[in-house]
Amino acid sequence: MKLILTTEVSGLGAPGDIVEVKDGYGRNYLVPRGYAILWTRGGEKQIASIKKARDAREIRDLGTAKEVAGQLGALKVKLTTRAGESGRLFGSITTADIADAVKKAGGPVLDRRRIEIVNAIKSVGSHKVSVKLHPEVSANVDVEVVAG
Repeated sequence: MKLILTTEVSGLGAPGDIVEVKDGYGRNYLVPRGYAILWTRGGEKQIASIKKARDAREIRDLGTAKEVAGQLGALKVKLTTRAGESGRLFGSITTADIADAVKKAGGPVLDRRRIEIVNAIKSVGSHKVSVKLHPEVSANVDVEVVAG
């Protein structure tokens, strides 16, 4: 099955990419969730607008990505959230929460889809979060979660 990706799918591709996947994966997962649309000749025209939007969000080149990674490495990000007496959070910290906290701390504006949380953040303390800035550059951000 030939599809056009509308959002980034880990291990498959970026928005605007034309991919060939198994029928069941495309029909039962990618298309119903809005991650992809069926490939058609008319769909080819939509790729241009999808790629234009992606270019506006994406960090342009490797040098800029390394510069942003340096900024993120020096940044102290602090998140205040509700927690129980044992230090366990009510809920968990999301990628959107981290993107907002980085912006408030004076860092660059990050796309929440580029932030990768390996282990769910469900307790107070210091946590490491990875941000994929460029295909060749990723940065680690130290996030301090405190009860508030």
